[in-house]
Amino acid sequence: MPLLKYEQIADDLRTRIANGEFGTGDLLPSGRDLAEQWGVSRATVVKAYDTLRHDGLVVARQGSGYVVTETPVARPAGGRRAGSTRLSGGAPYRRLGTPDRAVPPGHVAEALGLTQGEEALRRVRLVLLDDGSPQSLVTAWFPASVADAAPRLSAKGPIPEGTTHYVRRETGRFPAEGVDITTVRLATDEEARHLDVERPAAVAVVLHTAFDQRHHALVCEEGVTPAHAFEQIDSYPMG
Repeated sequence: MPLLKYEQIADDLRTRIANGEFGTGDLLPSGRDLAEQWGVSRATVVKAYDTLRHDGLVVARQGSGYVVTETPVARPAGGRRAGSTRLSGGAPYRRLGTPDRAVPPGHVAEALGLTQGEEALRRVRLVLLDDGSPQSLVTAWFPASVADAAPRLSAKGPIPEGTTHYVRRETGRFPAEGVDITTVRLATDEEARHLDVERPAAVAVVLHTAFDQRHHALVCEEGVTPAHAFEQIDSYPMG
């Protein structure tokens, strides 16, 4: 399905930000300029900027316009329902270490459909609470088919546009279905250290796998959240 005009404008701005044309804190083109450039109404441009704002990529600065955000956000694993945005449940985060290739744990390899001993690209982040304390330790595993086609996944720095948009731009693949499995166990020594809790400590573990339009795994994220920071709320119709 072709992108709507406001989606094309949003994607074009994402690309320009990702390519370094606009950096952190930079002022983006005005609504009038973009409307003239694309031959659309100002309302269409506002909708494009709203898309980027909900993705946590830009913020509105009163009297000036839109600027590239200085604090990128990320979400804990799971809950990536259709229509949700990065700002929905998103929070500041800190990237841990440098992305590397490793053999994932058995349950992750199974979720990704990997063969025994096959490596995947590992990216680790620590999602933070409002007070700066740890909320969730998230390890994302990308199969080689995705990592090889999207080389910036192997870079240490954040991807301002978000990995989902970046992978889609590079590969044409995008999440069409997600599977979340939530379990409870005790934290490992390493998890307790990153989450700043004393062992033994109960943690909720969400294993989130995103599948593309052909039902091939795009990524498997394992989010580990200490009991005091975990809450799950579902709203649904009854009757």
